[in-house]
Amino acid sequence: MSIEPVERIVIFRALQLGDMLCAVPALRALRQAYPKAHIALAGLPWAVRFVERYADLLDELIVFPGAIGFPEQEETDAHLPAFLSALRGRGFDIAIQLHGSGGVANDIVEGMGARLNAGFLKPDESMREGVFMPWPDDLPEPARYTALMERLGIEVRTLDLEIPLADEDERECDALVDSLAIDLDKLILVHPGAQLPSRRWPVERFGEVARSLSDAGWQVAVTGSAAEAPLTARVTRDAGEHAIDLAGRTSLGALAALVAKARLIVCNDTGLSHVAAAMRTPSVVIASGSDTQRWAPLDRARHSVLADWPACRPCAFRECPYQHECALNVSVQSVLDFAFGHLEEALLHAQD
Repeated sequence: MSIEPVERIVIFRALQLGDMLCAVPALRALRQAYPKAHIALAGLPWAVRFVERYADLLDELIVFPGAIGFPEQEETDAHLPAFLSALRGRGFDIAIQLHGSGGVANDIVEGMGARLNAGFLKPDESMREGVFMPWPDDLPEPARYTALMERLGIEVRTLDLEIPLADEDERECDALVDSLAIDLDKLILVHPGAQLPSRRWPVERFGEVARSLSDAGWQVAVTGSAAEAPLTARVTRDAGEHAIDLAGRTSLGALAALVAKARLIVCNDTGLSHVAAAMRTPSVVIASGSDTQRWAPLDRARHSVLADWPACRPCAFRECPYQHECALNVSVQSVLDFAFGHLEEALLHAQD
C-alpha cells in the first residue's frame, strides 16, 4: 500500500455491541500501524459510548443515518446522499468496510471518496478498485477483520478481545455490589436475553439452571437490558428468593467490571458472551441458531459452547418458523454439567 502519508481513516461498521467487540483486534492493529492518524468510526448512534471507551483506538463517531439493506435502523436512503457528501468533504486517506461481507456496504464506502478503499467481497461480487478480499467465511468473527488488516499490510499481534475499564466503572460496580450485598466469591451471572428471539434458549430453562445453581449455594444475579425485564424477572423468580434481578441497572462499564468479578457466566450466544471473553471469565454459552464457527469465543477451554445442528442452521430468521429444535435439543442438565465443571475447576485452581 503506497498512499503515505495516512492521516485520516474512516471505518464503516454500523452494528451493535457484540459485533463491535469482535472488531476490536482489527481496530487495535490499525491503531498500532497508524498511531498518529485520526481514525473515525461511521456507526450507529449508540456507538458514541463505544468510541468514548475505546478512545485509544478511535477518535470520532460519524453517525450513519441508515440505508436500505441495513436493518439496524430505519431502512431508507433518504439521508444517505448528505451523509456521503459530508464524508467526501473530509478528505479521508483510507475508507475501510468492516461492516460485513460486501455488496451495498462497499458501495457506501466507495461513496466516501477516500484515496484508498478496502473491504470484503461477496462470492459473486466483481473486484473493486483498492484493497478488497473475498469474505473469509471459514474464519471466526474477530479473525475475519484482522485478515483484512493483514491484506492492508498491517501486522496483527493478537486476537484477544478487551474492554477497558475506567475508575467510574469500578466505582459503579462496587456500589452495586455493596447495595445488593452481592457475594463475589459465589457470584454467577445468568443472561437469558438476546436481540433475536430465534437466538434465545427457552426462558424457563434458564430459570431451571438458575434454581439449581442457587440451590447449590451460588448467588445468582440475572442480567439484561431494561427492555429484557420480563425475561430477567421470570428467571429471577424461578431461581428463588436469594436471586437478584439486575435488568437495566448496569452501564456497559459496570457490567463488564461485574463480569470480571463473577465466577461464571451462563448466557445465550449474544453480546454478553463477548464481554465474558473480553474479561476472561468462564462461561457456558447456549448457541441457538447462530454459526458457532463464526461467533463462539475462541478460548474453548474457558468458554463452553453448547449447540445442536438441525438442517436449518445457521438460522436466517428473527423468529424460528419451525419448532426451535436447535434450542430445545440443548438440555438443562447439559448446561448444568458444564457449569458445575467450570466451577469445580476454578475451585481446584484456587486451592493450588
